[in-house]
Amino acid sequence: MTKTLLAEFTAREGAEGQVARLIQEYALKVREEEGNLAFDVYTKTASPRAYWIFEVYRDEDAFQAHLNAPYGGPFNAALTPLIEEDASVLTFLDPLATRP
Repeated sequence: MTKTLLAEFTAREGAEGQVARLIQEYALKVREEEGNLAFDVYTKTASPRAYWIFEVYRDEDAFQAHLNAPYGGPFNAALTPLIEEDASVLTFLDPLATRP
């Protein structure tokens, strides 16, 4: 079963450019992970400092591999002082079961 989540954070005022560069570089690395199926970065139209990242991994093992990637820690350490939250807010998603 795939592992799907939404990561959210808000860039601090004045840090927008730094956050954009940081997340773009990180996205390139994550998209190369064997088990990554999607890593789509969005900003809210009405609030361009607010980021939503839609992530899909092949399964739990692929997600764990993502969490243990050597570039994840440095990314989060660089991101944390640039965002309003203490860390990215993660929401795990399940597909809506369909019935015939």
